[in-house]
Amino acid sequence: MAQTQAISLLRDSILTGELKPGMRLSEQEIANAMGISRQPVREAFIRLAGEGLLEVWPQRGTFVSKISAEEVLDARFVREAVEADLIRLATERGGAELVAVLRDNLAQQHEALTDPARFLRLDEVFHRTIAEAAGKGRAWDHLQKLKSQLDRVRFLATQDFPVNVLITQHAGVIDALATGNPDRAETAMRVHLCQMLEDLPRINAAYPDYFAPPRPD
Repeated sequence: MAQTQAISLLRDSILTGELKPGMRLSEQEIANAMGISRQPVREAFIRLAGEGLLEVWPQRGTFVSKISAEEVLDARFVREAVEADLIRLATERGGAELVAVLRDNLAQQHEALTDPARFLRLDEVFHRTIAEAAGKGRAWDHLQKLKSQLDRVRFLATQDFPVNVLITQHAGVIDALATGNPDRAETAMRVHLCQMLEDLPRINAAYPDYFAPPRPD
Protein backbone atom coordinates (compact mmCIF):
# COMPACT_ATOMS: atom_id res chain seq x y z
CA MET A 1 0.00 0.00 0.00
CA ALA A 2 2.78 2.42 0.93
CA GLN A 3 4.63 1.58 -2.28
CA THR A 4 1.53 2.21 -4.40
CA GLN A 5 1.00 5.51 -2.61
CA ALA A 6 4.61 6.55 -3.18
CA ILE A 7 4.48 5.62 -6.87
CA SER A 8 1.25 7.53 -7.44
CA LEU A 9 2.38 10.63 -5.55
CA LEU A 10 5.79 10.78 -7.19
CA ARG A 11 4.44 10.11 -10.67
CA ASP A 12 1.84 12.87 -10.36
CA SER A 13 4.44 15.27 -8.98
CA ILE A 14 6.71 14.61 -11.95
CA LEU A 15 3.97 14.74 -14.59
CA THR A 16 2.68 18.06 -13.26
CA GLY A 17 6.14 19.58 -12.92
CA GLU A 18 6.10 19.92 -9.14
CA LEU A 19 9.27 17.81 -9.27
CA LYS A 20 11.18 19.43 -12.11
CA PRO A 21 13.50 17.74 -14.62
CA GLY A 22 17.03 17.43 -13.24
CA MET A 23 15.93 17.71 -9.60
CA ARG A 24 17.75 15.41 -7.15
CA LEU A 25 15.45 13.35 -4.93
CA SER A 26 16.14 12.06 -1.42
CA GLU A 27 14.61 8.75 -0.31
CA GLN A 28 14.71 9.85 3.31
CA GLU A 29 13.14 13.26 2.73
CA ILE A 30 10.31 11.78 0.68
CA ALA A 31 9.77 9.00 3.21
CA ASN A 32 9.62 11.54 6.03
CA ALA A 33 7.19 13.74 4.10
CA MET A 34 4.91 10.78 3.41
CA GLY A 35 5.25 9.25 6.88
CA ILE A 36 6.49 5.91 5.56
CA SER A 37 9.74 3.93 5.63
CA ARG A 38 12.45 4.29 3.00
CA GLN A 39 11.85 0.84 1.46
CA PRO A 40 8.60 1.64 -0.40
CA VAL A 41 10.15 4.91 -1.61
CA ARG A 42 13.17 3.00 -2.90
CA GLU A 43 10.84 0.55 -4.70
CA ALA A 44 8.89 3.49 -6.15
CA PHE A 45 12.15 4.97 -7.46
CA ILE A 46 12.92 1.70 -9.25
CA ARG A 47 9.43 1.52 -10.76
CA LEU A 48 9.51 5.13 -12.00
CA ALA A 49 13.02 4.69 -13.36
CA GLY A 50 11.60 1.85 -15.44
CA GLU A 51 9.00 4.27 -16.80
CA GLY A 52 11.72 6.74 -17.74
CA LEU A 53 10.66 9.35 -15.18
CA LEU A 54 13.66 8.94 -12.88
CA GLU A 55 17.34 8.26 -13.41
CA VAL A 56 19.28 6.41 -10.72
CA TRP A 57 23.02 7.06 -10.72
CA PRO A 58 25.13 4.93 -8.35
CA GLN A 59 27.16 7.04 -5.92
CA ARG A 60 25.41 10.19 -7.20
CA GLY A 61 21.73 9.83 -6.39
CA THR A 62 18.32 9.73 -8.02
CA PHE A 63 17.22 12.52 -10.34
CA VAL A 64 14.03 13.44 -12.17
CA SER A 65 14.75 12.61 -15.79
CA LYS A 66 14.73 15.27 -18.43
CA ILE A 67 12.09 15.02 -21.13
CA SER A 68 13.06 13.14 -24.27
CA ALA A 69 11.49 14.82 -27.30
CA GLU A 70 12.11 11.66 -29.29
CA GLU A 71 10.14 9.58 -26.78
CA VAL A 72 7.34 12.15 -26.78
CA LEU A 73 7.03 11.83 -30.56
CA ASP A 74 7.19 8.04 -30.44
CA ALA A 75 4.45 7.93 -27.79
CA ARG A 76 2.31 10.33 -29.79
CA PHE A 77 2.69 8.15 -32.87
CA VAL A 78 1.62 5.01 -30.99
CA ARG A 79 -1.24 6.82 -29.30
CA GLU A 80 -2.62 8.09 -32.61
CA ALA A 81 -2.46 4.62 -34.15
CA VAL A 82 -4.28 3.04 -31.20
CA GLU A 83 -6.88 5.74 -30.66
CA ALA A 84 -7.75 5.90 -34.36
CA ASP A 85 -9.02 2.33 -34.03
CA LEU A 86 -10.61 2.95 -30.63
CA ILE A 87 -12.74 5.84 -31.89
CA ARG A 88 -13.91 3.77 -34.86
CA LEU A 89 -15.06 0.97 -32.55
CA ALA A 90 -16.64 3.43 -30.13
CA THR A 91 -18.53 5.10 -32.98
CA GLU A 92 -19.98 1.77 -34.03
CA ARG A 93 -20.89 0.66 -30.48
CA GLY A 94 -21.37 3.75 -28.35
CA GLY A 95 -24.56 5.44 -29.45
CA ALA A 96 -26.40 8.30 -27.78
CA GLU A 97 -25.43 7.29 -24.24
CA LEU A 98 -21.71 7.63 -24.99
CA VAL A 99 -22.27 11.00 -26.68
CA ALA A 100 -24.15 12.25 -23.59
CA VAL A 101 -21.36 11.14 -21.24
CA LEU A 102 -18.71 12.82 -23.37
CA ARG A 103 -20.70 16.05 -23.63
CA ASP A 104 -20.97 16.14 -19.85
CA ASN A 105 -17.20 15.70 -19.62
CA LEU A 106 -16.76 18.49 -22.16
CA ALA A 107 -18.88 20.85 -20.04
CA GLN A 108 -16.57 20.14 -17.10
CA GLN A 109 -13.55 20.86 -19.29
CA HIS A 110 -14.93 24.35 -19.96
CA GLU A 111 -15.13 24.86 -16.19
CA ALA A 112 -11.46 23.84 -15.82
CA LEU A 113 -9.99 26.41 -18.21
CA THR A 114 -7.79 27.94 -15.50
CA ASP A 115 -6.94 24.66 -13.73
CA PRO A 116 -4.45 22.66 -15.86
CA ALA A 117 -4.28 19.71 -13.47
CA ARG A 118 -8.07 19.31 -13.42
CA PHE A 119 -8.30 19.76 -17.17
CA LEU A 120 -5.78 16.98 -17.77
CA ARG A 121 -7.66 14.65 -15.41
CA LEU A 122 -10.83 15.33 -17.40
CA ASP A 123 -8.91 14.83 -20.64
CA GLU A 124 -7.77 11.41 -19.41
CA VAL A 125 -11.35 10.50 -18.52
CA PHE A 126 -12.52 11.67 -21.96
CA HIS A 127 -10.13 9.37 -23.80
CA ARG A 128 -10.54 6.46 -21.39
CA THR A 129 -14.33 6.67 -21.79
CA ILE A 130 -13.92 6.24 -25.54
CA ALA A 131 -11.57 3.27 -25.03
CA GLU A 132 -14.01 1.59 -22.65
CA ALA A 133 -16.93 2.23 -25.00
CA ALA A 134 -14.87 0.46 -27.66
CA GLY A 135 -14.48 -2.49 -25.28
CA LYS A 136 -10.74 -1.88 -25.00
CA GLY A 137 -10.19 -0.51 -21.49
CA ARG A 138 -7.15 -2.71 -21.02
CA ALA A 139 -5.62 -1.36 -24.22
CA TRP A 140 -5.86 2.11 -22.68
CA ASP A 141 -4.11 0.81 -19.54
CA HIS A 142 -1.24 -0.45 -21.69
CA LEU A 143 -1.07 2.86 -23.52
CA GLN A 144 -0.76 4.71 -20.21
CA LYS A 145 2.56 3.01 -19.56
CA LEU A 146 4.00 4.32 -22.83
CA LYS A 147 3.09 7.98 -22.61
CA SER A 148 4.64 9.36 -19.42
CA GLN A 149 6.98 11.68 -21.32
CA LEU A 150 4.09 12.79 -23.53
CA ASP A 151 1.97 13.61 -20.47
CA ARG A 152 4.72 15.82 -19.06
CA VAL A 153 4.68 17.94 -22.20
CA ARG A 154 0.89 17.97 -22.25
CA PHE A 155 0.87 19.53 -18.79
CA LEU A 156 3.38 22.20 -19.82
CA ALA A 157 1.27 22.93 -22.90
CA THR A 158 -1.85 23.53 -20.79
CA GLN A 159 0.07 26.05 -18.71
CA ASP A 160 1.52 27.99 -21.63
CA PHE A 161 -1.14 27.77 -24.33
CA PRO A 162 -4.93 28.15 -24.20
CA VAL A 163 -6.74 24.84 -23.78
CA ASN A 164 -9.66 26.20 -25.81
CA VAL A 165 -8.08 24.62 -28.88
CA LEU A 166 -8.12 21.19 -27.24
CA ILE A 167 -11.68 21.64 -26.03
CA THR A 168 -12.78 22.60 -29.53
CA GLN A 169 -11.07 19.50 -30.89
CA HIS A 170 -12.79 17.34 -28.26
CA ALA A 171 -16.11 18.84 -29.33
CA GLY A 172 -15.26 17.93 -32.91
CA VAL A 173 -14.59 14.34 -31.89
CA ILE A 174 -17.97 14.15 -30.14
CA ASP A 175 -19.82 15.70 -33.06
CA ALA A 176 -18.19 13.25 -35.46
CA LEU A 177 -18.93 10.31 -33.18
CA ALA A 178 -22.58 11.43 -32.95
CA THR A 179 -22.96 11.10 -36.72
CA GLY A 180 -22.19 7.39 -36.47
CA ASN A 181 -19.58 7.76 -39.24
CA PRO A 182 -16.33 5.96 -38.21
CA ASP A 183 -14.27 7.65 -40.95
CA ARG A 184 -15.30 11.11 -39.80
CA ALA A 185 -14.69 10.22 -36.16
CA GLU A 186 -11.23 8.82 -36.93
CA THR A 187 -10.29 11.98 -38.83
CA ALA A 188 -11.38 14.18 -35.91
CA MET A 189 -9.34 12.10 -33.46
CA ARG A 190 -6.23 12.18 -35.65
CA VAL A 191 -6.47 15.96 -35.99
CA HIS A 192 -6.70 16.25 -32.21
CA LEU A 193 -3.74 13.97 -31.52
CA CYS A 194 -1.56 15.74 -34.10
CA GLN A 195 -1.77 18.94 -32.04
CA MET A 196 1.32 17.79 -30.13
CA LEU A 197 3.38 18.07 -33.33
CA GLU A 198 2.68 21.80 -33.24
CA ASP A 199 3.03 22.24 -29.48
CA LEU A 200 6.24 20.30 -28.84
CA PRO A 201 8.71 22.65 -30.61
CA ARG A 202 7.22 25.65 -28.79
CA ILE A 203 7.37 23.91 -25.41
CA ASN A 204 10.95 22.82 -26.06
CA ALA A 205 11.89 26.42 -26.89
CA ALA A 206 10.12 27.77 -23.78
CA TYR A 207 11.65 25.19 -21.41
CA PRO A 208 15.02 24.22 -22.89
CA ASP A 209 16.43 23.12 -19.52
CA TYR A 210 13.62 20.59 -19.13
CA PHE A 211 14.62 18.60 -22.21
CA ALA A 212 17.41 16.10 -22.73
CA PRO A 213 19.79 16.68 -25.65
CA PRO A 214 18.72 14.93 -28.85
CA ARG A 215 20.07 11.41 -29.26
CA PRO A 216 22.90 11.16 -31.80
CA ASP A 217 21.80 9.69 -35.14
